[in-house]
Amino acid sequence: MYEPLAERLRPKTLDEYIGQKHLVGDGAILRRMIESGNIASFILWGPPGVGKTTIARIIAEQTQVPFYTLSAVTSGVKDVREVIDRCKRDTQSMFTKGRPILFIDEIHRFNKSQQDSLLGAVENGTVTLIGATTENPSFEVIRPLLSRAQVYVLNPLEKEDLLELLNRAISTDEIFANREVRIESTEALLRFSGGDARKLLNILDLIMQAVKDNEPFIISDEIVTERLQQNPMAFDKNGELHYDIISAFIKSVRGSDPDAAIYWLARLIAGGEDPKFIARRLAILASEDIGLANPNAMLLANATFDILAKIGWPEGRIPLAECTIYLATSPKSNSAYKAINAALQFVEQTGNLPVPLHLRNAPTKLMEELGYGQDYKYSHDYPGNFVQQEFMPAEANHPTFWTPCHNPSEAKMAERMNILWSKEK
Repeated sequence: MYEPLAERLRPKTLDEYIGQKHLVGDGAILRRMIESGNIASFILWGPPGVGKTTIARIIAEQTQVPFYTLSAVTSGVKDVREVIDRCKRDTQSMFTKGRPILFIDEIHRFNKSQQDSLLGAVENGTVTLIGATTENPSFEVIRPLLSRAQVYVLNPLEKEDLLELLNRAISTDEIFANREVRIESTEALLRFSGGDARKLLNILDLIMQAVKDNEPFIISDEIVTERLQQNPMAFDKNGELHYDIISAFIKSVRGSDPDAAIYWLARLIAGGEDPKFIARRLAILASEDIGLANPNAMLLANATFDILAKIGWPEGRIPLAECTIYLATSPKSNSAYKAINAALQFVEQTGNLPVPLHLRNAPTKLMEELGYGQDYKYSHDYPGNFVQQEFMPAEANHPTFWTPCHNPSEAKMAERMNILWSKEK
């Protein structure tokens, strides 16, 4: 049976592990934890192919405690309870040297009842939980469980990490070791890999399949691009292009192309992408790229997220399609996105400037005596429910953060602001 290159090269020790120096480098938190054998519950959060499962397997190799694995895709509440029962028996056994470890891959796919079934065992110390997820645990893991597990973030691999992995593959793998290998260029390989170790190794596998035994194995930008264009489905058989496809999906909506947006949506659905992930991206698009040009876009995106949870799948594809087309055909504005980024940058530069006295509340007599709240003008006491006054710290010199984009909605907003603030601030 042919074993994929990614499996043949999967590290078995921390010294073989590439990347994530902030977690497994010398003196880093996970390395200290693994080397001491005192494993606490934690969740690994990061994109595909950055080493989440590998860390779990290394722990399984190096610890002398019972180690169980569940996939959230195929396991139900019954499976969880059965594993926990086994862990309880292990804990009570005189031959068990430590607390059993339960590794749950794709923990974000566990529903609330499945996660609830884990909570008691984690709380009372029956099991140490290690979870792996590509989704933000804040959204996908219940709060009680999240509070009992530290979250560690894994980053996409750097260029140097990927090149190290490439060199290790061609120098140590049994198949490559017996072949003539020539590296002519690596830009395309690194670009298509996108910081994903498994993706890089799968590309090498894909290229190898097209090379005859008596031919040299050549890595070049032209060969990588050609092979991926010829056989894109083979490359994406495990969903590894989903981040590329979601990028195309987002850019198509942003670019006001409903047909392209629907096509990429179909690709995501056909590839098995989590519908909630798509809905979350639509909500982000509604605020980041449409924004004030059509505030209803955010309402529809939020409604799409809610109705998806109510009606389930496969009918959920319909509101996703409706929202996608609506967002793609809506006028676009990123003025709110740019405004908050500019304001955050200003705050970082200027620090904690004092709140003007007239904007402060005065709940005590001392505060009144100090001038808190004095000279504040209550807008509703004035014609049109507006009066000019300064709302920013004097030291800030009132910079402009919001610049309206060219669309009817923001044009009206800008016109009103110009009328209200016709005098200089």
